[in-house]
Amino acid sequence: MFKNKRYVTRGASSIPFWIQMILWLMIDSLDIEKDWLQVFNITTQEEKIHIIHTQEQPPYKRESIVPLNGESEITAKIFVIDDGEHSTMLLAEEY
Repeated sequence: MFKNKRYVTRGASSIPFWIQMILWLMIDSLDIEKDWLQVFNITTQEEKIHIIHTQEQPPYKRESIVPLNGESEITAKIFVIDDGEHSTMLLAEEY
């Protein structure tokens, strides 16, 4: 899973590119079976970006903190979906 062409929707493209790359890297570095739906909750806390990455089957949760890098505050829920032919990153409200 997630080894096919990757797409980012218009809504998800509002997330800074370097954060999008971190999310793809977090998926690529999973060392367990990947679910078709990856979920990321992103918030800004104390000059840092807090990312919670989850999936349902098998259950998985990882929390990461990265420096804000002068970007404006970010709050978003992002889905990354693998439909077998494409991997698509989108804001939860676009689903």
